[in-house]
Amino acid sequence: QVQLVESGGGLVQAGGSLRLSCTVLGRAFNTDAMGWFRQAPGKEREFVAARNWSGSNTDYADSVKGRFTISRDNAKNTVYLQMNSLKPEDSAVYYCAARVFSGSRNWDDYRYWGQGTQVTVSS
Repeated sequence: QVQLVESGGGLVQAGGSLRLSCTVLGRAFNTDAMGWFRQAPGKEREFVAARNWSGSNTDYADSVKGRFTISRDNAKNTVYLQMNSLKPEDSAVYYCAARVFSGSRNWDDYRYWGQGTQVTVSS
């Protein structure tokens, strides 16, 4: 059974930082592309960042470029999302997702999903 276990969400003031983690269990992590998405209340799920299986290619939404960094540690089967200079509009439930080889901005391209972790940024 494949599980994506997320952690690291919480409450932070604007301008602060958080690091989200997502550990993949029950799957060969080193061949997967990993993505992060987020969904705020009343809004559609949106792409945040993705990193391909080898780590040679990363992609970011314009809204987070320069502030967020996606990284992965294949030895730990874990992907991270470092979030700096957080803004109130970054508040959402953040989800990690996995698919084979290449990253994608389309949430329905991903087969496996984490349970989500809440990020709240106060002004």
